[in-house]
Amino acid sequence: MHDDRSLVEARLRRVLDERLRPAVYPESVPLDVAVWHAPDEPVPVAEGLAAEPEPIAVGARWGAPWGTSWFRVTGTVPEAWAGRTVEALLDLGFDENMPGFQCEGLVYRPDGTPVKGLNPRNQWVRIGAPVEGGEEVRLHVEAASNPVILDYHPFLPTRLGDKETAGAEPQYRLARMDLAVLDETVWQLVIDLEVLGELMAELPVESARRWEILRAVEKALDAIDLQDVNGTAAQARVRLETVLSEPAVASAHRVSAIGHAHIDSAWLWPLRETVRKVARTTSNMTALLDDEPEFVFAMSQAQQWAWVRDHRPEVWARVKKAVADGRFVPAGGMWVESDTNMPGSEAMARQFVHGKRFFLDEFGVENEEAWLPDTFGFAAGLPQIIKAAGSKWLLTQKISWSQTNKFPHHTFRWEGIDGTRIFTHFPPVDTYNCSMKGSEIAHAARNFKDKGAARHSLAPTGWGDGGGGTTREMIAKAARLRDLEGSATVAWETPKEFFTKAEAEYPEPPVWVGELYLELHRATLTSQAKTKQGNRRSEHLLREAELWASTAAVRTGFPYPYEELDRIWKTVLLHQFHDILPGSSIAWVHREARRTYERLADELNGIIDAAQRALAGEGARELLFNAAPHGRAGVAAGGAGTAVVEGRTTVTERPGGGHVLDNGILRVEVDARGLAVSVYDIEADRETIAPGRAGNLLQLHPDFPNMWDAWDVDEFYRNTVTDLTDVDELAPEGHGVRIVRTFGGSRVTQVLSLAPGERRLLVDTEVDWHETEKFLKLAFPLDVHAERYASETQFGHFHRPTHTNTSWEAAKFEACNHRFVHLEEPGWGVAIVNDSTYGHDVTRTVRTDADRGTTTTVRVSLLRAPRFPDPETDQGVHHFRHALVPGAGIGDAVREGWRINLPERVVPGAEEVAPLVTVDQDAVVVTAVKLADDGSGDVVVRFHEAHGGRARATLTAGFEVAGVTATDLLERPWADAPALRREGNEVSLRLRPFELVTLRFTRA
Repeated sequence: MHDDRSLVEARLRRVLDERLRPAVYPESVPLDVAVWHAPDEPVPVAEGLAAEPEPIAVGARWGAPWGTSWFRVTGTVPEAWAGRTVEALLDLGFDENMPGFQCEGLVYRPDGTPVKGLNPRNQWVRIGAPVEGGEEVRLHVEAASNPVILDYHPFLPTRLGDKETAGAEPQYRLARMDLAVLDETVWQLVIDLEVLGELMAELPVESARRWEILRAVEKALDAIDLQDVNGTAAQARVRLETVLSEPAVASAHRVSAIGHAHIDSAWLWPLRETVRKVARTTSNMTALLDDEPEFVFAMSQAQQWAWVRDHRPEVWARVKKAVADGRFVPAGGMWVESDTNMPGSEAMARQFVHGKRFFLDEFGVENEEAWLPDTFGFAAGLPQIIKAAGSKWLLTQKISWSQTNKFPHHTFRWEGIDGTRIFTHFPPVDTYNCSMKGSEIAHAARNFKDKGAARHSLAPTGWGDGGGGTTREMIAKAARLRDLEGSATVAWETPKEFFTKAEAEYPEPPVWVGELYLELHRATLTSQAKTKQGNRRSEHLLREAELWASTAAVRTGFPYPYEELDRIWKTVLLHQFHDILPGSSIAWVHREARRTYERLADELNGIIDAAQRALAGEGARELLFNAAPHGRAGVAAGGAGTAVVEGRTTVTERPGGGHVLDNGILRVEVDARGLAVSVYDIEADRETIAPGRAGNLLQLHPDFPNMWDAWDVDEFYRNTVTDLTDVDELAPEGHGVRIVRTFGGSRVTQVLSLAPGERRLLVDTEVDWHETEKFLKLAFPLDVHAERYASETQFGHFHRPTHTNTSWEAAKFEACNHRFVHLEEPGWGVAIVNDSTYGHDVTRTVRTDADRGTTTTVRVSLLRAPRFPDPETDQGVHHFRHALVPGAGIGDAVREGWRINLPERVVPGAEEVAPLVTVDQDAVVVTAVKLADDGSGDVVVRFHEAHGGRARATLTAGFEVAGVTATDLLERPWADAPALRREGNEVSLRLRPFELVTLRFTRA
């Protein structure tokens, strides 16, 4: 037989495009359209419906950036259409290639009842099936003219990312507003041919199945009269019945399709627009659930559910019913799909506390899976947090984006720093916006790395980011792929159903130990410094507020601010979303974030101040309140008393220029360039800075990645570097020296100080930053031979190599730490601690001089200046605090990291304040002291082993205890907790390395 395959395939494409798809709607009549443009921000639905619109014609331009327009469409169904299916086709000016990134609409009936969303791939509204003819049609569309930020030429700087700079130029042109007859037979034929054509293209050319499909398609095309498509579509479908009914082979890969619409809680739109995106999508999905009995839809992010509840009660009622029916599934058990690299220990825990509690309170649903398809890598402390929240599974997809190394598994157990293992799945379909294309399903089957041992994978199916979710076309395709020869099988299932099957068939999958590092988007650890500083500061203010409010509540009857703390926590957690905290959102988002963090700081400082004054009483004695988990200046952790400071610091001139700082513990030489050429540990008789090198070295790199400006830093940035060594001013100041430098359009002011009695060189840096596409680093070349170093992560720390033996190690050229990094040789180490930075890099070189020692350089990432999506990223004044701690063990790194983030507070008062809880073991760090969320008055204490070893510890409560229970993160009794021994107010226990424990004390 001659090979006419290409001829038939080309014929199929043209007939679909030019004859069949246009024939889906064979008859149409125009609707009358009028519009009212809201003058500013979105208005309540009732106001939009009541507004008096003005006529607008198809083809007219509409919609200023970020505006809202209310369209009213009216018409009459022709009598001649009686008995047929009729839909309204409402095209606001969509580009079908941009679902989720364009204008969107929500359709209402005149009484305000929502019908469904309008999106580039979802433009229809059902009028009747069948109609009687003569029906009056009246619909209202709340249309959002969100501008296109990420266009066909992506990453171009744009002022459209902030309402204050976007202008008023109309963004869209009204394209189609019609009533039309839907020919369901032609629509089904289109789906038949799409499924077969897409499957055929994925099969080997030598496969008999491919040729069987080809011949069936050819016969179906022969049956179509191109001048009477609607009259001949049925007979064309008959010719496809046999080839569509052939069952899949027994060994076919099995895809669990889960309806999904990944909605970024903010990204290329502000938070207020996400509220509406979620309403549109949930309206779409509840309507689709009514029409499709096998369909299941899952939505994550409790915050988005809360938005529907609070802002769209009419949609919420439909959602609640669908949840009760088991088909609209709360997923993930987190407040938002947060970044997991940068949130602190307690914040990461509270993501699950608030997320899971919302779903439990609203629906009685307990999530067992963490659902994070789009997060930019996963910190090594996360597995035990998932487990401590009562969950056991993790789904993500983003690791497939890694540029250098292909991850070796799709289903595996992920082991965290404490040994906890979580059953984890990466969908091999490699997208969280699956549309049921044959190429996607075939890729999932081919790509699945666990073939032979397992055969199940998951496909999150639907357009995200306001694209409307799953479509009826996707469901129709899935129905044909349920059991079709040549394809993987497809079935709609809930996350729980998928994970239960996958774990049962693969009880001993491979294990991956340590962080799940995304080899991409590394610059998200640095972009938008003020957003990151706001997060870090908020986390620590929340610790202080809970600690002092609970202490005051127990000791003085102070009213514990349950509602305020709950609201503030949820706001902080929202801003940890994986496009807000990472700095990859538009200018509007970060402008609002800065204001939000300022407001939260004022509120939290108010709570802290009120609680401390209640504890301190009336008096003139200066009391130092120590919120850190370690003693400070003679004041116990979690207590208040009189500070004791011993020693003195001298600042003298240095021969050759500069100054020498000496406090008897460290001697620091700052040369005439303002660089630390020596940081000498007097007791250890040991130099910290590598020979011939200098610390506190600011380095400037060009920074123009190949893609994803705010997200990425590419390794070639290191090829060019400028050391900033010119000094404008250098002078003694207090216990140190003040240095001023200028470069480009920017100015840096630093104070290097050495306080009496302290083993740390404090580096205060203020940068008035006015650079573009530059990367600013702060370098400390250390005389330390170390093959690995420690970075703090949630509830512990994680080691990374300092070398680049393999491509996996080389790819980690920018990494995350929380409050510290630590390097050591046996018996002596160095820590670098910070109050607000996350990105860093560590490199090592072996010196070639007679010394032949090793220089290990730690560089802290301070600022970037990408132009997309925010063209003014980080312009302005920034303040950073770092400290270099010579002679530091890992315990010193932990302690100093807490200290720099929880500065002293001095309050006038009468009496010292004893801690509410004390711990007798320095390695055991208390991360939270609070009252139980249920309002019972119980005291909840969370702590972990922080040094990476085993520990015995005794916790002593500073109040009478009636009972104590080990709990999960949601403060429920937990069987997996370590054994406790209680005697009176004391509780003793043993902890594994990095083990996390939550205790709930009932007060007598």
